[in-house]
Amino acid sequence: MKKLSLLAAFSLAQPAFAADEITVLLDWFVNPDHGPIIIAQEKGYFADAGLEVEVIAPADPSDPPKLVAAGKADLAISYQPQLHLQIHEGLPLKRVGTLVATPLNCLLVLEDGPIKSPADLAGKKIGFSVAGVEEAMLTAILENHGVAFDEIELVNVNWSLSPSLMSGQVDAVIGAFRNFELNQMEIERVDGKCFYVEEEGLPPYDELIYVAKSDEIDADKITRFLQATELATQFIVNHPEESWEIFASTSPELQDELNERAWADTIPRFALRPSAFSAGRYSAFEAFLVDAGLAPSANPVDVIAVDVTKP
Repeated sequence: MKKLSLLAAFSLAQPAFAADEITVLLDWFVNPDHGPIIIAQEKGYFADAGLEVEVIAPADPSDPPKLVAAGKADLAISYQPQLHLQIHEGLPLKRVGTLVATPLNCLLVLEDGPIKSPADLAGKKIGFSVAGVEEAMLTAILENHGVAFDEIELVNVNWSLSPSLMSGQVDAVIGAFRNFELNQMEIERVDGKCFYVEEEGLPPYDELIYVAKSDEIDADKITRFLQATELATQFIVNHPEESWEIFASTSPELQDELNERAWADTIPRFALRPSAFSAGRYSAFEAFLVDAGLAPSANPVDVIAVDVTKP
């Protein structure tokens, strides 16, 4: 029988170090937007970072930031525009990382319909799902084309965005994600057209971000989490087909044409540096909300966002 090496014998005598636990609340059911998290889990990047990550899909998409603010979870996926408003409402939240670094939101119409420009929306019905931010975005787009907000009719379509557009219930919808709704309509053989919010008078912003409770930020643990998702994003970008196969294999519900199309369309939008952020971008969006009358005054950037990798 061979003798154990001194190092091996020492390691056997030591208790295994427990991984640090971290709970992440998604903004919705698992979908391609969450690719870096799922790939980091499946490729073992979280484990390599000494983390045991629990990923939870919410019963109500509005709950995750509130649960994090209440100390019920470490991180939640949220949206930069909503974070600004939630901080003004008194929720103790702060952006600690970025998942999707460009807007996904768009104003969606039928390609062959009567709306050739947002200027054509005067007197029309526009569907929405989230009050507040989406109304502000819509107001900015309309003003950019000389249409007053009171010239349109808002219809709450309760997340049924593309179906309400295709059925003729509304003439346009705001809040459609360009990587999903456009593909969903194409699969249904109905062509859609997106007016991209960042090209229609809105400041650019991060669509999906990680938020933590502002006074309970574990910088070390979150930094390791972000490093793992950064490795996962690099893998996705370098190996789009292989990463799709890994992602889709985690659930039969993901294995359809819509998710495969959305995966390809989302890859260029993942944050390659999830811990980094632009202070100017957050300052500009805060100013936009003040100008829109949705915020009484502008918060300093350090109240809204932080780079957890900096001391």
